[in-house]
Amino acid sequence: MFPRLIALLLIAGALAAAATGAGAPAQAAVVSAGAHGISILVPGQPTSVAAESSAPGAASTGVADGFVFPADGSLVRTGALSSSVASPATGTVGAQGVSDVLGVTLFNGEVTAESVAGRAKASATGADAAGSAVTNLVVLGSPVAATPNLRLALGDWGYLIVLEQVAEAPVADGTRNARGAVNALHVVLTADHAGLPVGTEILVAHAEAAASTPAEPVTATQPATTTTEKRTPARGAPVKTRKPLPKPPEPGVLPSKPGSVFRIPPTDVSAPLSPKGYVFPVYGPSSFTDTYRAARAGVGWHHGEDIFAPLGAPLLAVADGTVFSVGWNDLGGYRLWLRDRQGNQFYYAHLSAFSPLAVDGNEVKAGDVIGFIGNTGDAQTTPYHLHFEIHPVGLLPLGYDGVVNPFPYLAAWRRLEDVTFAAGRGWAPPVPAHATAPKPAAILLGSTDISSASGLDPRSLDRALTAPVSQGDGAMPAAG
Repeated sequence: MFPRLIALLLIAGALAAAATGAGAPAQAAVVSAGAHGISILVPGQPTSVAAESSAPGAASTGVADGFVFPADGSLVRTGALSSSVASPATGTVGAQGVSDVLGVTLFNGEVTAESVAGRAKASATGADAAGSAVTNLVVLGSPVAATPNLRLALGDWGYLIVLEQVAEAPVADGTRNARGAVNALHVVLTADHAGLPVGTEILVAHAEAAASTPAEPVTATQPATTTTEKRTPARGAPVKTRKPLPKPPEPGVLPSKPGSVFRIPPTDVSAPLSPKGYVFPVYGPSSFTDTYRAARAGVGWHHGEDIFAPLGAPLLAVADGTVFSVGWNDLGGYRLWLRDRQGNQFYYAHLSAFSPLAVDGNEVKAGDVIGFIGNTGDAQTTPYHLHFEIHPVGLLPLGYDGVVNPFPYLAAWRRLEDVTFAAGRGWAPPVPAHATAPKPAAILLGSTDISSASGLDPRSLDRALTAPVSQGDGAMPAAG
């Protein structure tokens, strides 16, 4: 299955390029590109895409005379759309994506633009989004000068990012991973609006390009040798040893963003186990399709699945096990690994933050919140999602390529209909089962009798409210 969503997103497997050992021959260059005129992502619904093209291989194009959504064009309406990509496998190493859309009207004129253009290039020397532009942009009735990564509030229901782009070319383990990507217009709904639910995203004039090429390795400074004092336990005291954490099968990466972001999770997420003891990794509304083995620059092909959900949606441990390799890499962003009791390993990437449980060596239970949905790393110009991989214990000797398609597993594991979440208590600590204090309930502090007020005399209500207040007796009524 090779769905249309593949060309929409350039998510390079959420990992860095394959490592090259000392004296090993340099790996061949890998290039890819994608572009589309417009895409609409509504939570729980198939993605709508127009004028789409993708590579590697021969150049391809996508065109359309126009686009409307829904059928009456009340939410999205455009003129002609076109896109083209090129990422030749021979000759000069490089890739480029181009997209153009004319006459854009969103939400019945709340956002309009005469034309939008997305341009992205990547080569052995770097990447850029030069040439991307938005002309005659008007937002909520006011003209706006389009500048890169400009963010504008859309009332109290969403925001718009203009010329959202990234251009980078980090080097890791002898491989330069150049990537350029741009969304000329990117609308995100933070509340229901015009019949679309919160979490809906509209991307206009998307283009992306990536090239992974051999590069001279950076000579690292030899770290100073440190010694650790070994303490001798008291006579008769047991010596505690911790099983060493596994090394993740991901290719070598160079972390470039020290530190971690932590967030306190809801305390009442409950995810009953599926028959085999696993749970779906994302709490709440989410969507995913089978993009396993889709072409990806940097790693060659997509080693997992992308699960789309709102920003900050809790991520759950899929099984009882041990968390390890919690941190950052340039492609996966904030990422972590989980090893279950059988030795199988699961990879989570593009997180916005970790939960306090996400600590190397920490033991977790299936359904524990270990992180939150985001789009960090090389996914920063894409809709919020989790990149998720499954590495069975029997395939670990194969390294990073020792994976299986997560799609049938994700489809079988229990999802939203099998989890409970008490929204009103989500951010408060739970009451221990052994607690002896009475359960929370309403307490009458006082009351005022306004029955004497007359609707014919406006001042009568004022007099009633200034009457003596009867105090409650402190009794705690039964909870309703």
